[in-house]
Amino acid sequence: MLATLENQLERLAHGGHAALLTQTRQGIEKEGLRVSPDAHIAQTPHPRGLGSALTHDFITTDYSEALLEFITPVHDTPAEALAFLNQLHAFTYRQLGDEQLWCASMPCEIPSEEAIPIAEYGSSNVGRLKHVYRQGLKYRYGKMMQTIAGIHYNFSLPDAFWPVWQQLEGNSDSLQAFRSAGYFRLIRNFRRYGWLLLYLFGASPALSASFMAGRSHSLEQLDPDTLYLPHATSLRMSDLGYSNKAQADLQICFNHLDTYAESLHRAIHTSHPAYEQIGIKVDGHYRQLNTNVLQIENEYYSDVRPKRVTQSGEKPVHALMHRGVEYVEVRNTDINPLLPLGIDNAQADFLNAFLISCLLGQADDLDERECGLVAENHARIVNRGREPGLLLHSRNGERPREELAEQILDKVLRTAELLDDIKGGDAHQRAVQAQRDKVANPELTPSAQVLNALRESGLSHSEWVLEMSRQHRSSIEPQLTADTADRLQQAAVESLDQQAELEAAPAPDFADYLADYIAG
Repeated sequence: MLATLENQLERLAHGGHAALLTQTRQGIEKEGLRVSPDAHIAQTPHPRGLGSALTHDFITTDYSEALLEFITPVHDTPAEALAFLNQLHAFTYRQLGDEQLWCASMPCEIPSEEAIPIAEYGSSNVGRLKHVYRQGLKYRYGKMMQTIAGIHYNFSLPDAFWPVWQQLEGNSDSLQAFRSAGYFRLIRNFRRYGWLLLYLFGASPALSASFMAGRSHSLEQLDPDTLYLPHATSLRMSDLGYSNKAQADLQICFNHLDTYAESLHRAIHTSHPAYEQIGIKVDGHYRQLNTNVLQIENEYYSDVRPKRVTQSGEKPVHALMHRGVEYVEVRNTDINPLLPLGIDNAQADFLNAFLISCLLGQADDLDERECGLVAENHARIVNRGREPGLLLHSRNGERPREELAEQILDKVLRTAELLDDIKGGDAHQRAVQAQRDKVANPELTPSAQVLNALRESGLSHSEWVLEMSRQHRSSIEPQLTADTADRLQQAAVESLDQQAELEAAPAPDFADYLADYIAG
């Protein structure tokens, strides 16, 4: 990959086009539970002051009524995206009363699945569809795993980059096909090397004991209310609570758009016997949208996804097939409870350099054997990532974690140097150096820092995260600007009006609406 990457960077630089690599587009989606003052999942409805979770552009809910999701617009720099995310937090705090916004990926105290309220989106057909989909997740996987939160980092390069790179590559495909192939090249390399991000930024080595109540596990006891693994990096990204043989057998292909779309299309149109036993509508109540392996595309979980903004009523897989890949969504980012927003600018700068390196790196496909090695490396890192002497798979057999990490960082550094040469300063190179320090000293990783902070505090996981959540609120809430407050208040009012209009408009019976949606 290094020779390929250096060659690509050199060609872009010599052609006077390297500045296009600095014109990245990024947006951030961040989830977070609302919790009561005693660190239990909130039982209150989505605050009306935040607007409609169905129609608001920036503030919605994920699985649970208590699981907020912030969505920034696409920005020209990571700093701008983070600044907007900061304002979403500050505005939301003003609407929470004595509730807190949980600042960790693994959830707060949840006494039982019955305590997890499924998100409500009103009486319109699209609102009912979103709710029924979540009912299906409950019946298929249980509600507990759906309370885990994370950060999604959306990344793309400017439109002007693609014809330039296509010409340098001597490619004669349509520009749409070339761009989609380029993003899948990024995705393939992300899957090869994404384990490094889990090591560097994983921040969920421990969790509340209530999360595993009544289930067998191999976690150790840190205190009576906290479970952990001593060298874990990201239990969020492990298989805890996520047992889904149907998805494990899907073998979604990430090599090319056509095979990816075909395998997803097959999954959302193939009935699964276990889900047939659940039923669709039982005693007058919908349990799931259908009995297929996937109810909709979003049910398939992966650590990176090809994405395109959809049109009204359009399915994601159809948008990709018709108009190609527009951006990639990185989904393996934990919320770092030590950071006010869960992510900071240095991490985003590194992510951009890493993703550009993946895009311009090796172009070969992932075969079945390599996919197996990728999965094994992932499992080793999330559960044992900081273990001394840990070995990981490579094309040259098993090698020490540090050796493979340094090889990847060497590549990312080449990209970082070029970005800094163009933009001035050394922000990207400093971001890479910070990651080298973590490779040399695992105690500098967020997962180690979280465990050390837990031990030093003498608090349980839930008590400590609650205290950190309060501290972050105190630092962020006063930063809300008057202009942003007015803008978000207006957006909340408009979103409520939009939901009311949807619910008042003539509409087909939900059963007919659902049948049309599934058939589409």
